[in-house]
Parts: sequence; C-alpha cells; structure tokens
Amino acid sequence: MTKMGKRMAKSRSGLAVGKAYEVGEAVKLIKQGATAKFDETIEVSINLNVDPRHADQMVRGLVQLPNGTGKTVRVAVFAKGPAAEDAKKAGADIVGAEDLAERIQAGDIAFDQCVATPDMMPVVGKLGKILGPRGLMPNPKLGTVTRDVAAAIKAAKGGQVQFRAEKAGIVHAGVGKASFSEEQIRANVLAFVEAIVKAKPSGVKGTYMRKATLSSTMGPGVRLELASLSTR
Repeated sequence: MTKMGKRMAKSRSGLAVGKAYEVGEAVKLIKQGATAKFDETIEVSINLNVDPRHADQMVRGLVQLPNGTGKTVRVAVFAKGPAAEDAKKAGADIVGAEDLAERIQAGDIAFDQCVATPDMMPVVGKLGKILGPRGLMPNPKLGTVTRDVAAAIKAAKGGQVQFRAEKAGIVHAGVGKASFSEEQIRANVLAFVEAIVKAKPSGVKGTYMRKATLSSTMGPGVRLELASLSTR
C-alpha cells in the first residue's frame, strides 16, 4: 500500500488542483504518470448533461478509433452454415448457435464483443438479461447484427469501441495504452469525443458536456479543457 501511495503522490505532484488542461498537455501528463510495471490503459470519462432513464436522452453508439485500443478483443459470433465459416475465417474467437447460447447461460462469457446474423436473433434474444447488462447484446444499430460478419469482426478487432451512458450520465472508454505516442492517444481521444457529440440526443437542453477526465489505470484523473476537445 505504501508503494502505491508514493506512486500516486508522484503522479499528482505535477497537477494543479482544480485546473483543466488542454488535451495535448493532459496526455503528456498522463503518460509521465503511467509508471506501473505493465502497459496501463488510458481511459477518457465524460460527464454528460443527460438522464439515460429517459429514452430521448440515451447516448449510445460506436466509434472506430484511428489508432486502435491496444487491447486484444475476443469476438463471439452467433451464426450457422456459410456465415459461421466466414466468421471463423475472419478470426472470430468463438462461433456457435444454440450451443453458444448454452455456454453463455452456464456463465461462460469469455469474449468482449458479440456479433450475430439476423436469423440467429431469436436465439440471442433469450440471452438479453445476461448480455444486456454487460453491454454485449448484438444490436443492428451498432452493426453487430449483420449478414457481413467478417466486416463486423474486423471492425471489432481493429479498434471499434462501443459506448453507452450510465445512470449518472457518464460515458467512458479505453482509448489506448500508455505505450502509445502522445499523438496517437490525442487522436483517439478526439475521435471518441466527436462520436459522443454526434450522438447528442434531441432531448438534451443546455450544456451537453459538463466535464471530461483522462486517466491511466494506476494514475490520477486529469481534467480536460472542454474547448480543446473540439475537432473543428
């Protein structure tokens, strides 16, 4: 515990209390503070002026990060016949139908994203209470219910990130690793923010983004200057 305390104190030493930093400067500070013995994940968290309990204020979508996430993504695919063969050739980690549904019902959920062909949705639909809360339920709006399973698998493994506002109106995602260059992380952060802006619900009144923070797995959060997040 003492060692962790010293690391955190050192990470915070260069931060001004209450200050919001320009995104490039924040990325530099985060990388300097990511001193753990593993490649820490860089995460962005945005507090939105939304109430997800109302349908017209739900923020949900996906974004293809230009530099990927640095994370190995395991993809499960519900498919049969030729589509199942296409999924295997495309690099799916798990491919199945009713047998895959049984594994999931038994608690075997060894994947990060789930794709399904339209004809498999009657089977997948029964897993809503299991996959839904985990953000793994295939959805046609997110491109994860599709006949082109190969493209969906490629997108998932190539840096596609799904996002969804939580109860408190907070949306967050991993946008890279500490080993990424400053410019790679910055580009990923801006791409993520742009996707959040595009997903702004029509029911939102007033300021949309209230606060944004960048952090690493073991480091402190660095508040971002909202004006610096504009991609325009």
